[in-house]
Amino acid sequence: MLYKFAGKTITATDQNISLDDQNQYLAIMDYQESKPLLDNFKFNVKLLDYWSTNRSMVYENHEDFDFIGLSIINRNDLFAQKDKISVFVRKNLILVVANNRDSIERVFDQITENKNFAIGFDRVLSSFFERLIANDVDILENTEQEIADLENELITSGKSNCVREIVSLRKRLMLFKQYYEQLLDVLDDLLENENEILSDTSLKYFRIFDGKVDRLYHNVLNLRDYVTQVRESYQAEVDIGLNNIMKIFTVITAIFLPLTLLVGWYGMNLQMPEYGWVFGYPMVIIVAIIIVIFFIFFFRKNKWF
Repeated sequence: MLYKFAGKTITATDQNISLDDQNQYLAIMDYQESKPLLDNFKFNVKLLDYWSTNRSMVYENHEDFDFIGLSIINRNDLFAQKDKISVFVRKNLILVVANNRDSIERVFDQITENKNFAIGFDRVLSSFFERLIANDVDILENTEQEIADLENELITSGKSNCVREIVSLRKRLMLFKQYYEQLLDVLDDLLENENEILSDTSLKYFRIFDGKVDRLYHNVLNLRDYVTQVRESYQAEVDIGLNNIMKIFTVITAIFLPLTLLVGWYGMNLQMPEYGWVFGYPMVIIVAIIIVIFFIFFFRKNKWF
């Protein structure tokens, strides 16, 4: 779809445009649809092939145009394949290309649903970028609440196993962290405006957007620290449980160690004087009971169990 700007109004058009056209346009197309524009405006088509094999977001300055390659994570399924969008920017044209046309229409839903709205050429690109993080504040707030609920379960109900939840949270936050890092790198290069394609108005909006992304990035870092604290709390609970078990086994071992010595002593194949004593067997039993009672009393007194 091709849109033409007239002041603060944008309308759909099907006219052919060329390099020397003085009007400003926004083109939202898939790869096949974009070929005529790529040729007319002398955009480097090889960038699309290169970008298809590149995993990170990229920003490149070329003669008379800038190229931006974006990988957009799917908020409904963070581990699904990312939507790749290529953006060619000239002073009179913004060309957005993606093989998945639906992904473009989701990002530009305001444009595709309302063909006339008050937005100028200077604002449309930054508006597009803002839609890349449109609902991320709510997503991160929900993630923070999820971490808080997990922490509460560990404290109140003594949840025995939360490794899967912790690993899932860390993976999701890692994806957001990488996403914002790459976006910030692109914005740093974009704000340099080496080709002077962006107007002062556009740069102002992009600086505002850069601040939003930076805050989201630090929010993710804080949430990662929060998850780490929960993991450490969980590990501490596990360690305490293991220590209690080891304490019980240690006490049992300490109680029965003298009895083991007693059994070993009288288990020797020797002629011992006690064997001929009529009270020898009962006395061994009494001594064993006294030893058990003594050690139980001793451990209780010292609060070892």
